[in-house]
Amino acid sequence: MRRELDRRILALAVPALGALVAEPVFVLVDSALVGHLGTAHLAGLTLASTLLVTAVGLFVFLAYATTASVGRLLGAGRPEQAIRSGIDGMWLALAVGIVVAGIGIALAPWAIGALGGEGEVLAHGVTYLRTSLPGLPGMLVVLAATGVLRGMLDTRTPLLVAGVGAVANAGLNFLFIYGFGWGIGGSGAGTALVQLAMGAVLAWRVTTGARERGVGLSPSLGGLTQGMRDGAPLFLRTLTLRAAILVTVATAATLGDVPLAAHQIVNSLWGFAAFALDALAIAAQALVGRALGAADADQARAVLRRTLLWGAGAGAVLGLLLAALAVPLSAVFTPAADVRAAATAGVVVIAIAMPLAGVVFVLDGVLIGAGDGRFLAWAGVVSLVAYLPFVLAVRQLAPRGVGHESEALVWLWVAFAVAFMLARGLATYLRSRGDRWMVLGAR
Repeated sequence: MRRELDRRILALAVPALGALVAEPVFVLVDSALVGHLGTAHLAGLTLASTLLVTAVGLFVFLAYATTASVGRLLGAGRPEQAIRSGIDGMWLALAVGIVVAGIGIALAPWAIGALGGEGEVLAHGVTYLRTSLPGLPGMLVVLAATGVLRGMLDTRTPLLVAGVGAVANAGLNFLFIYGFGWGIGGSGAGTALVQLAMGAVLAWRVTTGARERGVGLSPSLGGLTQGMRDGAPLFLRTLTLRAAILVTVATAATLGDVPLAAHQIVNSLWGFAAFALDALAIAAQALVGRALGAADADQARAVLRRTLLWGAGAGAVLGLLLAALAVPLSAVFTPAADVRAAATAGVVVIAIAMPLAGVVFVLDGVLIGAGDGRFLAWAGVVSLVAYLPFVLAVRQLAPRGVGHESEALVWLWVAFAVAFMLARGLATYLRSRGDRWMVLGAR
């Protein structure tokens, strides 16, 4: 039974990996290309990409809630209703993306300035943010459509789309930045075009399947309302996570341009590794949702145990790779020796924290798949409150100035990757030990 479960976990997690790392791969490519334009450009990208990833992250419930809902309904033998909920989720994603992109474009200078951007850093950050935001509706549709396909245990289609998108993103950004001479704005424009194209392709795939089953494509008010209701707790949970990340970036901005630029490198690698580990969380979401939908509590508990082992093991492997490649990875992003040194020190910290991160992400995935969003929302609030004293201590006490960049960044990442993750992990682990999260049936 364990081997069969392991095969099912890997059959979902491996393809999901490609789809999950699409956004962090975009950030990695942008960081590598923009980093060679200059330190101020990379620092500006740090602030802008943080806001962009925050916008995407806040609405990740469009994928998570849809995955859990579709998986649970399929487990209960209601496939048409499962697809219907996915279609409504995609309409909600499109509407939210258009609204948020419009607001973001208008408020870009204020938002970058609020994170500590000044002078050249502010200008470059605003340029990147405004050229990237038009792609936000596409990226949110990608999340919702991917959630539908994951719930149907189809992770291969998102993998293919993500792979093609990553290659296209690298090519377009290089062409726009260096071929056309558009600078940092070319990076944002290339990413936006690819995100819109990915959203269109995945939406076509889902709607094709819906038509084959006779499911209508127009939005339903009840479905949109239900999507917002189901997603509200996950929105709050993600809001607390993004608040922690924003506070961390704002603190990095107070440490100086070099630590801020180095933070972008470490944060990009952290995002890539986190989403890679989230592939196991996605497998847990889909499998737990199906098990609970079929009223099989023993299977849900078995999925929890196996995915936790996989999460810790995958985190250890990723940590070893990051530690071994810390120096060359940092050199890919910037020619500046001081930025490279600080980034290398930060990468070592996140490498050590990877096994813990793997466990935390899997626990999140299990509880999301179970529809335990309300608990996750409150756990997010508690974790954020527990983290704030650590990051504020770094803001007040971390050394500043030439020669102290690495030390300052290390303390910042110890606060985030260790203290914050421990707080998140403790709350979700204690919850998983009980049975209150295992609500059986289609709900």
